[in-house]
Amino acid sequence: MKQLNVDVAVIGGGTAGLGAYRAAKLSTPSVVMIEGGPYGTTCARVGCMPSKLLIAAAEAVHQIERAPGFGVHPTGKTRIDGREVMSRVKRERDRFVGFVLEGVDEIPAGDKIRGYARFIDDNTLQVDEHTRIVAQRIVIASGSRPSWPAAWNDLGDRLIVNDDVFDWDDLPQSVAVFGPGVIGLELGQALHRLGVDTKVFGVGGAVGPLTDSAVRHYAAKTLGEEFYLDADVKVEMMQREGDQVFIRYRDKQGQPQDIMVDYVLAATGRRPNVDRLDLDNTRLQLDAKGVPLADRLTMQTSVPHIFIAGDASNQLPLLHEASDQARIAGANAGSFPEINPGLRRSAISVVFSDPQIAMVGSTFRELSEKFSACGCFDVGEVSFENQGRSRVMLRNKGILHVYGEQGTGRFLGAEMMGPEVEHIAHLLAWAHQQQMTVNQMLDMPFYHPVIEEGLRTALRDLQAKLRLGEAEAERCQRCPGE
Repeated sequence: MKQLNVDVAVIGGGTAGLGAYRAAKLSTPSVVMIEGGPYGTTCARVGCMPSKLLIAAAEAVHQIERAPGFGVHPTGKTRIDGREVMSRVKRERDRFVGFVLEGVDEIPAGDKIRGYARFIDDNTLQVDEHTRIVAQRIVIASGSRPSWPAAWNDLGDRLIVNDDVFDWDDLPQSVAVFGPGVIGLELGQALHRLGVDTKVFGVGGAVGPLTDSAVRHYAAKTLGEEFYLDADVKVEMMQREGDQVFIRYRDKQGQPQDIMVDYVLAATGRRPNVDRLDLDNTRLQLDAKGVPLADRLTMQTSVPHIFIAGDASNQLPLLHEASDQARIAGANAGSFPEINPGLRRSAISVVFSDPQIAMVGSTFRELSEKFSACGCFDVGEVSFENQGRSRVMLRNKGILHVYGEQGTGRFLGAEMMGPEVEHIAHLLAWAHQQQMTVNQMLDMPFYHPVIEEGLRTALRDLQAKLRLGEAEAERCQRCPGE
């Protein structure tokens, strides 16, 4: 068996693993990266990029369908060639993966260890049965994987996850999507627009990551007008029958419905890949889900020389967050015992549905829990249904809630659904990170006519509700939820 002694060992070769490896190499040449699966990152292979390719095809169809609203009438029936759609998705996906692989190829061969790692103790890793590594510092960047109820395994190859969608050669006739989160909403709507008979089911009423009930209800209603969406379905039976799946459920009126679908797409969440690392052989303190506890500013775990980054940390499973965590964890592993807090940016997330869903800063749920005893935040609102530019484009659906702090007037966060709100979300994330007040935000320029004018309306509504001044600020500082 091969024996290695290194300064830093990084477990994982995805977005977080690559970032941590490169950050650690800035401090020491003695770094190895361990990866048992394919290189190429989840985002490039089965996540961000291929999903947006499928969404782009769906948007092209939707633009044609919307044209008569402008008095433009395409002649003939739109024909969707599923094989051509999926061919482009896979072709472009492979290009994105190729760019990542080019970066991997630049890493010295001796720094790349192929295989799956598991802990022998706090400093020792066993990679398959061929290599034992003694590392002075370790970064866990093992990523995550889709998860679903074990009972669904009886569906065999009729049960798929988002990874499988992007290997299709053609589009199926019908799909039942379970989980109206980010992945479920994006893929469900895209498949519907591409002519696939699609139903999206959830449990508990959640729609995307939204926590603001008014925005969530609006999103459920709006998306439900386009395709079947029941965010709190009652499924009575689901079983495989031949090459299809039989599902019996209660519809939103409580009536029993029977359907047959080609596939069940499980978009029911992801779990960190830490359960196969033999963490019991370490002194790591774990949370209730078995994930190592870590400081969000240093990514240092309870074992000082072990760090964690990316989806494995189960903090914010988003690519930009994984990149930030990787830089922090890798830099601190490289410079250990010197540890420095890294930059953690304001939270921002986007669901590329249509209308889009986005969240920035603190969520409504977080603020409600924090200020539950004193009411020290308020909400500004705007509807995009009568907003000028939105109506011009026939995209006048959506609602935006912005949150501000009583006393200081500081902007705290936002939840929204609306036309291309990815751009509004970025403006708000920048304002949040700069700790701007609502008054300062309203001093910024707003062009006419643009969708962002709706943001100004919401901020003005919030401004009118905020009670400013030192007395109010001091009262809120004493809030029991603080």
